[in-house]
This record gives sequence, structure tokens and C-alpha cells, in this order.
Amino acid sequence: MTPAELAELVPALPKVLLHDHLDGGLRPTTIVELAAEIEHELPSTDPDELARWFVDAASAGTLERYLETFEHTIAVMQTPEHLQRVAREAVLDLAAEGVVLAEIRYAPEQHLRRGLSLQDVVDAVQAGFDEGAEQTGTRVGTVLSAMRHLDRADEIAALAVANRDRGVVGFDIAGPEVGFPASRLSSAFDLVRDALLPATVHAGEAAGADSIGDAIRSAGAVRIGHGVALLEDVHGDDLGALAHWVRDRRVPLELCPSSNLQTGGAENVAAHPVTRLRTLGFAVTVNTDNRLQSGTSLSRELTLLVQEAGWTLNDLEDVAVTAAMASFVHHDERVALVDTVIRPAYAAARGGRHRA
Repeated sequence: MTPAELAELVPALPKVLLHDHLDGGLRPTTIVELAAEIEHELPSTDPDELARWFVDAASAGTLERYLETFEHTIAVMQTPEHLQRVAREAVLDLAAEGVVLAEIRYAPEQHLRRGLSLQDVVDAVQAGFDEGAEQTGTRVGTVLSAMRHLDRADEIAALAVANRDRGVVGFDIAGPEVGFPASRLSSAFDLVRDALLPATVHAGEAAGADSIGDAIRSAGAVRIGHGVALLEDVHGDDLGALAHWVRDRRVPLELCPSSNLQTGGAENVAAHPVTRLRTLGFAVTVNTDNRLQSGTSLSRELTLLVQEAGWTLNDLEDVAVTAAMASFVHHDERVALVDTVIRPAYAAARGGRHRA
């Protein structure tokens, strides 16, 4: 199968997405409509121009500048109605490109400007996720994020635990990485660990490999958000102690190629660490991070890897299976998804042939 033929197949293939931010995936048309309702000034009220502005502004080359773009999306996500609409549309958009299981994350503390409580935010977002899932059949898990530079992590961790039977499947910390290690929020991670709720941690994105080690040691992270800096602990084919730990224990890496290019984590898709890490045997998954800021989708991310990094149908199947098995749904559900949805679809893409 040629790269061009494979690229044409990508949109229809079943996909699993583990790292997608709700406030980074709004439709430009929705932002324009909601901003008008609350009289929030935008860089442009033309949806196409606004979409380009988000990508351009997020491509300044630093994580800090990238994060500034969220002021406009968060501004229109401050009422139950707006939150529910954004959440519903996120699921509809992901389902339209073949995502069969998605874990979507957001930070409830960022949506309190108009008087909502933390639980109000969770209720509104979950209502939207439930609507989208009912309409599409896509399975959605919620990951609650605490902002690592603020002081509400213990509250968000407790909120995640309290809502674990209402769609919340995990806990995360996000925001500026440099200067704010996971160990700073150890009490929050102790809380979710004691409750047996899994944690994934943004690490090794803007900070070095030590950030990944800190997330594993101090936070008990069972997945790593991004993790591109792990290659600092790889020298040729020789792995250091941290890299061995991550690979040997199959700690999944939530790689986000286009986002990492914008924040300086790689120069181009062909050189992005995702391919090298996969070749070395790490548990690699491919993700979108922020679809609006990166002007991307999961189909686009996978297509770029096919076109620019030489990925094959086997590679795409492997990352889909890895992501499914690394998700925070129960094991029997993961296996059923792999055996009844993912594997059969890839076999059909090969014309019914088994993998070579």
C-alpha cells in the first residue's frame, strides 16, 4: 500500500484519543457565536480568520505563548449552557473522524468566572459529553486537570474522586511545566492514589527528562502527557535508567506531534520523537492536544506521520491498540474494543489479510 493510498484510508479507520483538551478544541464558529453573547472581544469575528489566528498565535515557539491563546476559549466557557454545547460538539467532531474512544480533559477551576461551582462545571460538561456519546456511540472518558501553577490541586483531585462514577476516569495536572514540578502537588496525587484513581501528568514537554522522572516518582503517573524529552535519556540504542523504567513498565506516552512542533519540541514531523520512541519499543500513542490551536485532528496527525515519517498501516494499528489498552476504561472494555472494532477494521483495510 502506498503512502497516498494509506493516507486516503486514515479518516475511516477507528482511532483512540487519550490527550485532547476541551478548551483547545472549540469550533471557531462556536467561539464567534458565544463571544457575541457575552460581548467578549475576539481577534476576529470571521471564523476562518479566527481559526488562522489561533494557529499562528500558538506557533510562536514556546509553551507559555501557546497557553496565552486559551484566554479566548476559556472566556466563552463560563456558563452551563456554553460548557454543555462545547462538550457536545467536541464529541461530535471526534466521532466524525473515526474516534471510537476519547479521553477529554479540562481544568474545572478555569470556568468559575460567572459564579459556577466546581461541581456545576463538571455537571455541565458531563451533560454535553453524554449527549455527544449518545448521538454518536463514541465512548468518552473525562480527565480532570488541575493547573500546576495554582493552588487548587487538592480540590480538583477530590472532585475527580467524587465524580469517578459519573464519567471521570482520571486526574491530570496541566499548565506551565518549568518551575512547577509534579512533586509540588504531591498531596493531590496522594489523594487520587489512595482512591485508586489513575493519574496522567503533563511532563517532558517544556521541561527536560527530569520532569518525567518526577511525575513517575512523586505523582505515581501511570501515563505521561507528551514525554518528548525522554529522548534525553536515550543515547543511540542505549537507554538510561529512566528510559528503561518507562519502556520496561510500558508507561504509555501521549505524544502530540503538531503541538510539539509549535512549542519547540521538534523541528518537523519526520524528526518528531514519536517515531524514534516507537522504533525503540516504547508504548507510544498519537494525540491532538489542542485541535484548535494546532489546526489539526487525529486523522491529520496520523496522515502526517504516514506522509512525512513513513508510517505504515501496521504502525497505525499498533498505536490504536496501544492507546485502547492504555485508556482508563476497564480492561474487559479495552479488550472488547480492540477485538471487535479496531482489529477487524484494520484487517478489512488490508483486504481481509492478516498482518505481515
